[in-house]
Amino acid sequence: MSIALITGSCGLVGSESALFFSKKGFDIIGIDNNARKFFFGKDGDISWIKNKLNKNIRTYKHYNIDIRNYELLKKVFKKCKKKISIIIHCAAQPSHDWAKNNAFIDFDINAKGTLNLLELTKNYCPEAPFIFMSTNKVYGDNPNFLPLVEKKTRWEINPKHKFRNGINESMSIDDCTHSLFGASKTYADIITQEYSKNIGLKTACFRAGCITGPNHSGAKLHGFLSYLVKASIRQRKYTLIGYKGKQVRDNIHSYDLVNCFWEFYKKPQPGKIYNTGGGRFSNCSVLEAINIVEDFMNVEIKKKFIKHNRVGDHIWYISDMKRFKKDYPKWKQKYSIKKIINELIENFS
Repeated sequence: MSIALITGSCGLVGSESALFFSKKGFDIIGIDNNARKFFFGKDGDISWIKNKLNKNIRTYKHYNIDIRNYELLKKVFKKCKKKISIIIHCAAQPSHDWAKNNAFIDFDINAKGTLNLLELTKNYCPEAPFIFMSTNKVYGDNPNFLPLVEKKTRWEINPKHKFRNGINESMSIDDCTHSLFGASKTYADIITQEYSKNIGLKTACFRAGCITGPNHSGAKLHGFLSYLVKASIRQRKYTLIGYKGKQVRDNIHSYDLVNCFWEFYKKPQPGKIYNTGGGRFSNCSVLEAINIVEDFMNVEIKKKFIKHNRVGDHIWYISDMKRFKKDYPKWKQKYSIKKIINELIENFS
């Protein structure tokens, strides 16, 4: 049997990948030690997703392994070897704020953990496509130096700029502020590319904007849209940090993202990087997201504004997926921002 080995299998993207690839006939090996509960407390606990996967996937095998532990990971790879047909690496420390006060843990998980998995892939299943869940934070705050215009509910880019349809992979990752989280993920992104270019692995880095969906255990420090909807429904209040709440995010549903993985698996383009997000099809500012929730639920959400923004936070970021769509023209995007928010409301209500 073909095996899909998924790290962070009980997170948003990992669980969506597990469900998707199991329906394609793969056995699933999930690696997840519920570190999100350690990072974010009760809101980050993914035990409910683990139970969901065990219930709904007959061939799901779970390993409670920390990706920093090379020897424990090695046992899994050594046991399965070339039966592993794809590695989807989603496990990470995902928060700017958390990384700032825990730099060594953040780096070891994001950087060393990725290196562990690449080395084991090289040694035991070198033909398997290796998908790394990267982030647009590898570009640091360079997007903030684009010609941006403040509007009533959002920031926007000058319509004549080359990035008017979204930021593509030509943006520099240099001469900017990344945040410590951005730095550790940048290492992981680059080393993933190099294991393709130097060693020949079939790797891809998907540099995501905001990813969302009903399997997200959104927390205050991570999971913008999921946490916003959860907080709005349960507390009817939300804190907006910096930029008057007008900062723009594109949001891609985990289902649409995992369909990108499937297209790559069928026809790998080794060493590629892909900016991946909702693009012009699915984006909103924080204020606009709140407005949509208020309209759908017919409630008023109390807003608290904090003037100072997070270090390295983007004022405006929309992904240009032209490169991916050119390589994989059959991929179609299903979820708009309103459809995403409506699904989240139904899930949390």
